[in-house]
Amino acid sequence: MARPRTESKAKLAAAAKSPRGKGTAAKRGAAPGVKPIELYYWPTPNGWKISIMLEECGLPYEVRPIDISKGDQFTPQFLAISPNNRIPAIVDPAGPGGRPISVFESGAILQYLGRKTGKFYPREERARVAVEEWLYWQVGGLGPMAGQANHFRRYAPEHITYAIARYTDEVNRLFGVMNTRLADHEFLAGRYSIADMASIGWVRLADRMGQDLALFPHLNRWFEVIRARPAVQRAFAVRIPAASKVDMKDPKVRAVLFGQRAR
Repeated sequence: MARPRTESKAKLAAAAKSPRGKGTAAKRGAAPGVKPIELYYWPTPNGWKISIMLEECGLPYEVRPIDISKGDQFTPQFLAISPNNRIPAIVDPAGPGGRPISVFESGAILQYLGRKTGKFYPREERARVAVEEWLYWQVGGLGPMAGQANHFRRYAPEHITYAIARYTDEVNRLFGVMNTRLADHEFLAGRYSIADMASIGWVRLADRMGQDLALFPHLNRWFEVIRARPAVQRAFAVRIPAASKVDMKDPKVRAVLFGQRAR
């Protein structure tokens, strides 16, 4: 389990400087004298995980857009808090001991916020184990497989039948796992938790992965219940205007998103 860490002043000062996309969008206001959590974000299933958690917990936060189509994720300022050059990441000015902390990787962020607030991440060991099982299942399985299915179905420069079938079938299998689990559980870990928040964004894009939710009635019920939650609706409503203007056919955009090697 990732543990909160105290960052150096120099590192957090660098992170506080806006990356290439200088605009910010305050989503939930903070009380006087309280600095909001900075959410480094782009509207993807991984980004939605954290906006949902912040909304569900009622935490004040400010969106810092990271335009992944233009390479904002590779700026030194962003790499100071997310060395894997991926969104999401957060900077919490009121971290452990009252000192700022940065956290990267969506699963680690969800756990950190759950510990910070005492919400959606139970303290009782058996309940916590159930949440972590399904959280890690999403991080290690559902997300990567759905991402590959989406890529080969929508963005690959050539139609590769084997790859499309391989990942589409695996997402189908994983949806089946969820459907079976949800046949006798209201939510993935019993009660609504960060495990559900981690998974719903991928289920939201089921059609992109070649899946029909009508074939998974228990999963579909779960999806409808969660997306009706006011906090989830607010999180999905966070708009980054530049995101809707990205041209996925632009060779420069594709090179940034799909052509990276070690730096």
